[in-house]
Order: sequence, then C-alpha cells, then structure tokens
Amino acid sequence: MPPDYSDQADWYQENLAPHESMIRGWLRSRYRSEIEVDDIVQEALLRVLMENRKRPLKAPKAYFYAVARNLAIDRVRKNKLTSCGSVWDEEALEVLDDSERVEEAVARNHELELLTKAIQRLPERCRQVFTLAKVYGMSHKEISRELDISRHTVAAHVASGLAKCMEFMKYHGSD
Repeated sequence: MPPDYSDQADWYQENLAPHESMIRGWLRSRYRSEIEVDDIVQEALLRVLMENRKRPLKAPKAYFYAVARNLAIDRVRKNKLTSCGSVWDEEALEVLDDSERVEEAVARNHELELLTKAIQRLPERCRQVFTLAKVYGMSHKEISRELDISRHTVAAHVASGLAKCMEFMKYHGSD
C-alpha cells in the first residue's frame, strides 16, 4: 500500500504554500541573478517538509525563510569559490563545507527557535511591524503604507521589538 501523504500535503498548503511567492520575491530582490530562485525554493521546501516530519515545527514560516536564506547564502558563496578558479575540486569543498554546516545549523536552529519565541511574545501590533521589517525586509515606508500607520510608529515598534527580542535572547543564553 502506498504511503499516505495527505496530512503532509495539507500541512504544506496551510503553512508553506501561502508564503512561497513572497519568498521567491524576497530572494529575487536580494540575490538578483546570483542564484536560481526556483532551485532554492524547491530545496527549502523539501528541507522544511523533512524537518516537520521529524518534529512538528512551531514556526514553519520563519523556518522556511531561514532555510531559503541560508541556502541562498551558501549558493552565493559556492558560486564565488568556483568562479575564482580554485584548485580544489568540488567534492572536497562539499566535504569541508558539510562539517561546518552541522555546527552552524545546530547553532542557527537554536537561535532561530529562541528568536521565534521572542517574536511570539511581542505585543500583536509590535510583532506584526517587527516581522514585516526584519523577516520580510520591508522598508518603514512600505510598512507605513501597508498598515496605515506613521513611519514614526513603525520605527518605534521596530526599536521596541528589537530591544525586547535582544533582552529575551540574552536572558535565555544567546548573544
């Protein structure tokens, strides 16, 4: 009997599909022609789905963005290394890179989890503004227009959110 993927498909539709186009746009705006956006999004989706099967993700949208960003950064780094005409062969680079990724990934996941908890504890409007600014990379002007609030209010929410998140992270052992 074939495996039943309906739960995973439903989870994807509810938690990831609504954010795919925003992630694609964000990646295109950040990395222009340096990466293949479709490849990055596909790989990120796969990794998020696999991670969610291991343990349910508390903040799948934030995790999706973090994975996509990290994959894009890795791809840009790899492209720069290979374009430099390095004498290293590609397999050797991947072996060296993988050993660093494990430690970095564990630390990054821990910090991401703490940051997600910190953001979730912010007051609703502050959390909304902070997320638009820091996760989606929107400017204060764009947020002001989107939420119909003044730029000063946007700046105040971002500053307050940043201070509260830093305080939370310090209290819970992350620099």
